[in-house]
Amino acid sequence: MQGSKDIIKDIMEGKKKMDGKLVITREDNHIISAMFEEESLAELSVEPVEEKKLLGNIYTGKVKNIVRNINAAFVEVEKGLLCYYPLDINKEQIFLHPKKTSVLQEGDEILVQVSKEAMKTKAPSVTSNINLTGKYLVITAHNPSIGVSGKIEDSALRKHLKELVAPYKGESTGMIVRTNAQDAEDSAIIKEAIILEEQMEALLKKAPYMTCFSLVSKAPSGFIMDIRDLRQRNLNEILTDDTELYEEIKQYLMIYQPMDLKKLRFFEHTNSTLNQIYGINQKLKKALSERVWLKSGGYLIIQQTEAMVVIDVNTGKSIGKRKSQDHFLKINLEAAKEIARQLRLRNLSGIIIVDFIDMEKEESRHKLMKELESLFRNDRIKTTVIDMTKLNLIEITRKKVKKPLHEQAALLMKSSPDSQV
Repeated sequence: MQGSKDIIKDIMEGKKKMDGKLVITREDNHIISAMFEEESLAELSVEPVEEKKLLGNIYTGKVKNIVRNINAAFVEVEKGLLCYYPLDINKEQIFLHPKKTSVLQEGDEILVQVSKEAMKTKAPSVTSNINLTGKYLVITAHNPSIGVSGKIEDSALRKHLKELVAPYKGESTGMIVRTNAQDAEDSAIIKEAIILEEQMEALLKKAPYMTCFSLVSKAPSGFIMDIRDLRQRNLNEILTDDTELYEEIKQYLMIYQPMDLKKLRFFEHTNSTLNQIYGINQKLKKALSERVWLKSGGYLIIQQTEAMVVIDVNTGKSIGKRKSQDHFLKINLEAAKEIARQLRLRNLSGIIIVDFIDMEKEESRHKLMKELESLFRNDRIKTTVIDMTKLNLIEITRKKVKKPLHEQAALLMKSSPDSQV
């Protein structure tokens, strides 16, 4: 193991690349997870230690009421905790007790999983599409199909992966092969398939015998999910300076990702923390700034409204250089790359409207759209370029999963008013 002095020396002298480094540390009773790619901060999350995490948890819930005009029900998963349950998505329920009818009714006890965290005034969302997620696979209950991530484009590899996992799924369960599987050994995928199938079988057997409002399966901690969801080839090092976190990460890796155990390192230093060395608080503050400067002299204005995220691209200081259409395209392409980075870093989701600099050439507009589509393929959260409107505004959607960074950071600032963040 490399000594702490050597780690600091590497950082200060810039000898050690920060590409593929996940830094996990504790600050004011919060766990901060920072992913560095290409020597810059790519993803950042803040998780309160004491806050009850719901996302991914599986509960025995009770249908409290059904609201037909919004085609949804509200399911109570804990005393007083109501969750939104959209009926158009959840067409089949997993009833915990035998019924004469499959029609959902008030008072029914059903098995549900939290699919979205609570956001501002919106309640958490739950689904009957129960799944267990591993690094390479997702196993689904009562859905016997086998799917492969759309990001795996090689047809021969897709066929191979489908055939590989088929013998290890149950009659009523299905599997989805994740993007991470394309970098994995067949033996690792098979091992995970066996583990997940056993876990799902045990879960479905015990759920009907549990009392209402029981937590059937607890999702991993947020920082463990960060480790799990990162592509193996993109993760070169996991670094922490907290003994409890180190042990939890080590135990997880030993069972589920033994091939990554050698990447885990513990940093111990009496005078410095990883937060201080990597300037994470300062980077967090910068990640919350409304204005983001581009190398060309242009800049972005990023604003979160109640309904959507609005991003404006401005020429800024670069306007004095040239006003040609080629120059506008250059700024827009630079802005596109930064926007893709900022959406990941800030975890912005929902509807995103971008006002790029107007370009006269259809060829330039087409090139910009293709560049955005290419950049978003690298985002592990589903991000789609919808279209360019008549006003030359580009509409993007990004799947909502967890709180945006500014809401996560608000919890840190609330718990520690004197924080530098």
